[in-house]
Amino acid sequence: MERPAAPAAHEAAETRLTITSPDRMRELGRRLATLLRAGDLVMLSGELGAGKTTLTRGLGEGLGVRGAVTSPTFVIARVHPSLGAGPPLVHVDAYRLGGGLDEMEDLDLDVSLSDSVIVVEWGEGKVEELTDDRLQVVIHRAVGDTTDEVRHVTLTGLGERWAGAGLESLTD
Repeated sequence: MERPAAPAAHEAAETRLTITSPDRMRELGRRLATLLRAGDLVMLSGELGAGKTTLTRGLGEGLGVRGAVTSPTFVIARVHPSLGAGPPLVHVDAYRLGGGLDEMEDLDLDVSLSDSVIVVEWGEGKVEELTDDRLQVVIHRAVGDTTDEVRHVTLTGLGERWAGAGLESLTD
């Protein structure tokens, strides 16, 4: 008797949203923060000006961390300690990092992945080896000479951590 094929270990959980303003992107970050916990890796992708840092600013507000969340482009990484009992936020801009995980390890962050929420802008192809469980956020915007503030956001939860994590609640 032939055995049935085993189901995929953990299929990706995906949610798509349309965001109409920077304020709504920030609000998405605040709402997403309620689903995050220590040990989470969030990878942000999108064109320049798509709203990656605006989303992260909302995450910082939702997590209740210290300090203004601004783009870490020139310092590569910023650690925002929690003002309460939640995890710190580590905000990384990997745009200028050419290598993969080795360069990330060279950052010598003073907190570990298991204790923090790590948000990496431009992390594709650079940080996936940190964990099998991660949230990929892709932000699409109109490119060219436009004042269009509409963004199309796709959140894809990969791994066991994101199975049933409630990403669909963000569409309410």
